[in-house]
Amino acid sequence: MSLEIKTATIDPVRQTYAHIARRFGEKPASRYQEATYDAQAAVNFHYRPLWMPEKELNDPTHTTLTMQDWYALKDPRQFYYGAYVQNRAKMQDTAESNYAFFEKRNLASLIEESVKTRIITGLLPLRHVEQTANLNMMSCCAYGYGTALTQACLYAAMDRLGIAQYISRIGLSLDDNSGESLAVAKKAWMEEPVWQGVRALCEELLVHKDWGELFVAQNLVVDTLLNIVFYQHFDKWLSANGARDISMLTEFMQSCLKDQAGWADNVLKTLAAENETNREQLKIWMEKWQEKAFAAYRPIIADLFGNEADNILAETAVQIQQRAAKIGLIEKGKKA
Repeated sequence: MSLEIKTATIDPVRQTYAHIARRFGEKPASRYQEATYDAQAAVNFHYRPLWMPEKELNDPTHTTLTMQDWYALKDPRQFYYGAYVQNRAKMQDTAESNYAFFEKRNLASLIEESVKTRIITGLLPLRHVEQTANLNMMSCCAYGYGTALTQACLYAAMDRLGIAQYISRIGLSLDDNSGESLAVAKKAWMEEPVWQGVRALCEELLVHKDWGELFVAQNLVVDTLLNIVFYQHFDKWLSANGARDISMLTEFMQSCLKDQAGWADNVLKTLAAENETNREQLKIWMEKWQEKAFAAYRPIIADLFGNEADNILAETAVQIQQRAAKIGLIEKGKKA
């Protein structure tokens, strides 16, 4: 007796959801496409926001920027929830390993007290700056339009919350988990004159209404400044003063900022390419917030680096100009 096994192929009635097929055709869609495109409600709202009755619940007029299709602001990383969580879990595993190594080997004991004090008053207050960045990106998520943009803003907001927590962990690693360093850092943030311009800038950003302008201020201007000042120049200073091991504790921050810069540049480039009005408006916002951010951060930069402050700000300006040229806000080789 012989046994013959036959296989049958069953063709699916549909390859994907109807709204995805309308955009990309009747073919299998990626998980990012199915989790992102046209996921946001656009019609048939039951009520308007009680706190803003002149707007719909999802309203594209929360910014002066315009787009024919807001879903053109896609994430080049193609992060939907599952992909984002898996990516950041790997980064967190590395960060936790670094912090565990730092604490297990008691590397804080190798850092001189004067350098520890500099870290506590010059770096730890950034946890308040990062909390502001978290709220800024949450605002972009709340008032932005289209899931392609808003879900990526939410992921960026959670990154900034993670950075704030890891900066706090640096302080706990230095004071043997007593929390004393965080109290000193908060006092510096609240009372030291060199930080008051930064505090004022954070407060101004927190109450800003246009999410497009907030996006430019945070992702193009302030983040470039933070990266160059604290994660490049201050990192070099720490290495030169016997605290190079702190670098392993800021690796997560540097990776997140680099990752977010690539995504933000893609969003801004798409917005700028949509029409000339968008491009001019983005350029105006960039120049406005660069002036404000440089004025706010100049005292703390001067406190940390003395006479090098002007050179560091000039370097930051060049970096912002390079990003602006890449985005298409200015012609390459020209200043804004």
